[in-house]
Amino acid sequence: MSRDDAATAALARRLIDWQRQHGRHTLPWQQTRDPYRVWLSEIMLQQTQVSTVLGYYERFLTRFPDVQALAAAPLDEVLALWAGLGYYSRARNLHRCAQAVVQDWGGVFPSTAAQLATLPGIGRSTSAAVAAFCFGERVAILDGNVKRVLSRVLGFGEDLAQTVAERRLWDNAEAQLPPAGEGVEAYTQGLMDLGATVCTPRQPSCLLCPWQDLCVARREGRPEAYPVKTRKLKRGRRSHALLWLTQGDAVFLVQKPATGVWAGLWTLPEFDDVDSLQAWLAEGPGPGEVGATFTHVLTHLDLALTPVRRALPVDSPLAQGPLLRWPTGRWVPRAALAEHGLPAPVRKLLDAGPT
Repeated sequence: MSRDDAATAALARRLIDWQRQHGRHTLPWQQTRDPYRVWLSEIMLQQTQVSTVLGYYERFLTRFPDVQALAAAPLDEVLALWAGLGYYSRARNLHRCAQAVVQDWGGVFPSTAAQLATLPGIGRSTSAAVAAFCFGERVAILDGNVKRVLSRVLGFGEDLAQTVAERRLWDNAEAQLPPAGEGVEAYTQGLMDLGATVCTPRQPSCLLCPWQDLCVARREGRPEAYPVKTRKLKRGRRSHALLWLTQGDAVFLVQKPATGVWAGLWTLPEFDDVDSLQAWLAEGPGPGEVGATFTHVLTHLDLALTPVRRALPVDSPLAQGPLLRWPTGRWVPRAALAEHGLPAPVRKLLDAGPT
């Protein structure tokens, strides 16, 4: 073993020892080497906090205990269980991936990161995490937390908005791996734990870090300067009026197209503005009650939503013919709302509204 190899092994050993003594050990997906459960947790944890994921993870496993059950389920049911977790493309890819595992792999997850990365919705870091945790493959991960940890420790100041810079950080991540057979599972978990609990985006707890004396960012006194990523997400703003049409205890919902915001979810019919919505209502039972406009913040978009509520008599002709404008629409009883994947703001609106 060369001097550099020995230094890398010592660095990895520090993290492994720290993880075993101070890391997280009670999360439900840490108690298994089942790739289905580990994969499910990895997808849910993308851009979502552990505290939020815990309840969803247990509910998913109760309803879909294995990949075959998930693959066989209707997408609507998957989206309904995912509702409120956000980033709904993850749920659609989750369903597609389960079907691919069943159809192409006989219901058994492949055992290498390279094979896992060919499945829908599984990127390089997620495939590596599943391969390391479930099959002990010596392969690097590089999720958001790990980018922060490694860029700080190594003083990696290249702009990660550039593909070539991210590729070089991947090379660094691979170079830091422990030797074969020396705890890649604990090392991988240690990187995740360090980023989640110690090397946080703001006010990192450097005195608790096993790499504190080696960390370039700490030595420079500016850990929050790393990682460097200059490209800013361009935010947009969009306004819609929502037709909140009820009849008895049922509400009229439409399914969104397979692409775009809230793709595949069920929501209230949308109009460009309140005036156009009221003009549509004027052809039937008359104007609706305009509610307060509220803003729902997405990653790249602010949605200003104005609900307009109209309760129809049970025998109203508007409940049929004119609603053919929305071919995907259906009347959904209040008791069945939980069976439909609703965007979080629409669910909150309906839950808070009058019966």
